Parts: sequence; structure tokens; C-alpha cells
Amino acid sequence: MRTKLVAALGAASLAGAALAAPTFAAPAGNGATTTNGCVTSVPEQDTTTPVKICYSLFKPAGADAGHRVPLIFHSHGWGGSRTTTASSFDKFLKAGFGVLSFDQRGWGESGGKARVENPDYEGRDVEKLVALVSKLSWVQQDGPGDPRLGAIGGSYGGGYQFVGAFREIRDKGKPVFDALAPEITWWDLKQTLAPADVARGEWISLLTAAGAQALPTDVLTATAYGAATGLWPDGTVPGIANMNQFFEKNGPAWNVKQGRVLDIPVLFGQGITDTLFPLYQGLQNWTKALTPHARANSIFVGYNGGHVLPNAFPYTPAVSGDPCSKQLAGGDFSDLTLRFFTEKLKHHRTGLGGYGRLHLATASNTCTTVTSAQANKAFKVGTVATSETAGVPVGFKVADGPIRIAGTPYLEGTMFAAGVNNRAFYGLGVGLTPADAQLVQGNVLPVNELLPVAGEKRSIELPSVAVNVPKGQSLFVLAMPFSDAFPGFGSRTPGAIVLQDAVVRLPVVGN
Repeated sequence: MRTKLVAALGAASLAGAALAAPTFAAPAGNGATTTNGCVTSVPEQDTTTPVKICYSLFKPAGADAGHRVPLIFHSHGWGGSRTTTASSFDKFLKAGFGVLSFDQRGWGESGGKARVENPDYEGRDVEKLVALVSKLSWVQQDGPGDPRLGAIGGSYGGGYQFVGAFREIRDKGKPVFDALAPEITWWDLKQTLAPADVARGEWISLLTAAGAQALPTDVLTATAYGAATGLWPDGTVPGIANMNQFFEKNGPAWNVKQGRVLDIPVLFGQGITDTLFPLYQGLQNWTKALTPHARANSIFVGYNGGHVLPNAFPYTPAVSGDPCSKQLAGGDFSDLTLRFFTEKLKHHRTGLGGYGRLHLATASNTCTTVTSAQANKAFKVGTVATSETAGVPVGFKVADGPIRIAGTPYLEGTMFAAGVNNRAFYGLGVGLTPADAQLVQGNVLPVNELLPVAGEKRSIELPSVAVNVPKGQSLFVLAMPFSDAFPGFGSRTPGAIVLQDAVVRLPVVGN
């Protein structure tokens, strides 16, 4: 399920919904029967030709009109295509779930252009597939047009889950999906692709290259501009599309602004070392996209993994692992997902615990469980300043170990910055001294000051992390004038960004 993105489920009941006669395959080794087909969905902008959305449907052994089963949607990450082999879903099929894997708009055998989970396009595509399975005689139905549904997938395959559920709320007043299990996906695309309007150049370049055939031409031009300049394409440059407008509706953040929230259980998997959709994006979904009732019936797992690229500056030791899924379910995230869906879709108790809480992997691959990721304790740091425009990260001691933190920290202080277009990057580090402190879980976040700053208060969000700082070592805030996650896009003019009377607010566990 967890992926590194570097490129990136009866014939008669299908009639009328398929673009062409579906094709069938003999039962697989797990006894599942495969059906391949396509549905027609909304046309592309300024056209009238319906777009085909293609799928592979896997019916588990023994499923029929007398023994109906829940069904799980699946889709791929950015640059990918649907899964066409039943063996890939062995765990779910053998447990008595049907599965439907589909090519998203612009990918695989599906038509159209990728709108990056726009509710008016990809949202409608998901609705068409829901309508398809609502007519299957072997799929459990909770009412007319309301199949018993779960959903899995990571990254872009997590995005379709939210756009589909929110689109169904918009059109039917309820999400139709009964449970979701999105991994390494986003809350707000603009916020994560260009925090503080500083473009994540490395990732935008890779995403643009992988989407060269799928994205609309004007979007390709705009994202290439952002990757090359480090400036977010906001419509102010003639001939460059406004990506604020393109991405406005493409995530849970917009739906929540419209007053829509999900009141269904969700199993979140989020990469803490993920440098594209970091932990904070998942925490925002947990806090804002769910009702309190839904959170009480949901589980959040943060693991060391996700969208990860090598870090040279600042150097971060590579770490991967998912101790929390093992602690909760005795296996990996897919094992946890199976138990979650068994409880939420079949209503069979499995002894699974951990509901209503955040389970976060530390940098040393232990599991820390908390009920809140909010900062709860303040530490005076004094003055925090970057070097001029080059040099190693500068560390400033926050606290001595032993100390355990899990959640989102903040750096606050009175800022001074000369010149214009000053940028700095901040994160937390652990070490014996400021000189050997290493960045925790690979993430930094930028500050972007377009004009001179003289004595203004600032609150700077730091990357969300989980770490146990042992006795004998210390926790530091690291300040640096550039980062290879934002290549070439440090300060535009020489000069340090200085924070006086600085305070770091930490989400301390156990205090």
C-alpha cells in the first residue's frame, strides 16, 4: 500500500452502465472472478463527448444474490493505473470482500485529462462507479443506490476517496462510502505543494514529468514554471495559468469550507518522513474533515515512509518502518486495514483497539499514542538566526533529554530581516551539540518574507514529528537559508532572518 512516488472489483447487472460489453476471466487461485469494463462519465471542459472510466471488478468466491458482500474501491497513485490481477487483493477477497480497481481520469485506459481530484470531474467519475456497483446483485446494499462500500489507496489513490465521499454528500446528502482507508494523501494541495508560496521544486518537477500525458497543457506549463522558478503560479504572470484557481476545490480543505464534513470511520495512514504530503496534512484531515463522532470511530497511524526522496542538505538518516500498525494489528497497514473494514463494513468485532487516537512512529521506530497533536508546552530559546545565504544549518537548543514529543511544534518570536525575498527553512533536530544535531524525520518548512521585516511578531509552523530524545542528547531547532527539498530557492538577497525572544512550543507527551 505504501508507495514512493518518483515517476508515482453478473453480466446482466452491468448492462446499461458499461461503455462496451464487459469481459470476464476465469476464477483466480483465490476463487475470485474478474470482470473488466468501462462506465461513461462527464465530458471534459468545453466538450460534449462522455469520458470512459475503466475498471477491473473482482467478485470473491461464494458471493451471489443469496450471499451478498461489502465491496472495496481501489485506485492508483499519480502516474499509475488500476490493478488487474485478483491476487493483488488476496487478503480482502479471501475475507469475503469484493474489490473494484479503476483507472482515474487521464490514466490507464480511462479517457480525459487528470484534473487532480476535482469534484466536478473525478468526483463525478467516482459517483458513476458507485452507481454501477449499486446494481450488482452480489454486493451488499444498505438501500437504493447505497452499496456497502469501503475504499483503499495511497497518495492520488487516497485523494479519490475524499473527492468521491464529499461529492456524494454534495449530491445525496451522505457520503455513501461507509468507511475509508486513505494513505499518504493531502488536506490542501496548494498548502503542501507550495508552503508559504515556496514551491516544492523537486516534487513538482517529478509530478509534472509523470503527468506529461495526463495533465491539461496549460497546467503542465504552469507547474513547469513553478518548478523552474520556485514561484507559485498564481495568475499574476501573463500566459501562466493560475494554479490557485485550478487546485481550489481539489481536496478536503475546500469541502470543509463549504460546510461538509465526514461522519464515517476513517483509517488514516500518513508518512511522517513524507516530504510531499507530510504528517501535518493528515493531521488536518483528522482534525477538520471528520465529525467528533467519526473521529471516535477512526484510527490515525503515522509511519516512517511515504513520498521520500534522498536528503543531502540538511542530511537526514533514512528511516522506514510502521511500528504502530504492528502494535495495533500484529502486522502491516494492510493487515490493520482488513481488521478495520471487518469491523466497520461487516460489523464483526476483531478485538481491534486504538480508536479515537493518533498512533505515531518515532524517528527510532517506536510507537507513541496520543489523543492530541497540539503543542502544549513552551520553551524559551533566545535568538534564532540563519546564516547569510550559505552554510550548514544552525542549531539552537530547545530542551535536554529525556523528552518525548508527538505532533506539530511552532517557533515564535520577533522577526528582523533586511532586504526583500528573504527565505529560511526550519525543522527540529536531535544531537549532542548544535553542530551534530540531525534533522528529525526529514522535513523542513519555509518562511517567505517578501519585504523587509523590523520587529514584527511571527509564529512559524514547524514540521509535525514524533521523537524520543534520550538522556544525554538534546532537542534543537535548526535554521537554514536553503533546503534541497526546495532546490535553488533560498533567500533572494544576502542577509539572515533573525528571531529574537524566540519560543518553541512543543507537543510534549507525558507532561
